[in-house]
Amino acid sequence: MKFAHKSVLLDETVDSLNVHVGGIYVDGTLGGGGHAYEVCKRLNGQGRLIGIDQDEEAIKAASVKLEEFGNMVTFVRSNYVSIEEILKNLGIDKVDGIMLDLGVSSHQLDTVERGFSYKADAPLDMRMDVRNEVTAKDIVNSYGEIDLYRIIRDYGEDKFAKNIARHIVKERQNKPINTTNELTEIIKAAIPAKVRMKGGHPAKRTFQAIRIELNKELEVLDHSIDTMIDLLADHGRLSIITFHSLEDRIVKNRFKNNENPCTCPADFPVCVCGKKSKGRIITRKPIVPKEEEIENNSRSKSSKLRVFERII
Repeated sequence: MKFAHKSVLLDETVDSLNVHVGGIYVDGTLGGGGHAYEVCKRLNGQGRLIGIDQDEEAIKAASVKLEEFGNMVTFVRSNYVSIEEILKNLGIDKVDGIMLDLGVSSHQLDTVERGFSYKADAPLDMRMDVRNEVTAKDIVNSYGEIDLYRIIRDYGEDKFAKNIARHIVKERQNKPINTTNELTEIIKAAIPAKVRMKGGHPAKRTFQAIRIELNKELEVLDHSIDTMIDLLADHGRLSIITFHSLEDRIVKNRFKNNENPCTCPADFPVCVCGKKSKGRIITRKPIVPKEEEIENNSRSKSSKLRVFERII
């Protein structure tokens, strides 16, 4: 299957990096290479791009898309949480820009056998890195009711989390839950019919929650932002696209803490904690897609771009 993925907020993200000829840039979620391609074009044959992705299919697709840029591009199959080690291994101390396009790619959703989508029947998988041994099936069949409730409530923000968790535990006592369709039917049964008639698909929030838990998406993001800011050269920028409120909140708060890390009480006349600002937030309000982009790519609807600039 061809790796199909429309890059969200493409121009806005690449513009936000202030790409300059000869610079070094990192795409921490390479995907099909759409954002990376535009960065490479602006490097004009001088500079470097390091593309990181844990999905083997993404690396293969991006390798083809970015082939024309030759050895300007370095591909690394890994998770961006390891960015410091990756750059160290490449002999790179500081970079001029880092970008992340979070969440699941169009290709991953549309590749039925990966089990990300509730719209088609497939094994319950949802691994972004297929080298991991644990799958969504393991979570659904082994987590206790309280833990299932917690992740569906916190990561799915579903008000029926308690009932969904209860139904999952009850159903798996009869037989293991192996497929996306089986899980979807259980979720439907846990939500009142009149609620199911409104809004989006009833399984959407639970599938999101299980995917986030399985791939440790929020932990990885939360543990990486400070490190990425430290890796930026003076006036280097970190640009992050999020797709739901949980990710956006982490980015917003981490950026705030890096801009103003002072922990002194508000009534202190001078700062005595000694914590210094690492830079400034470029986007006081997040950049969101234009109507035209949303019409052409419905998956861009919930996207938000936030940008931080390092000042040394």
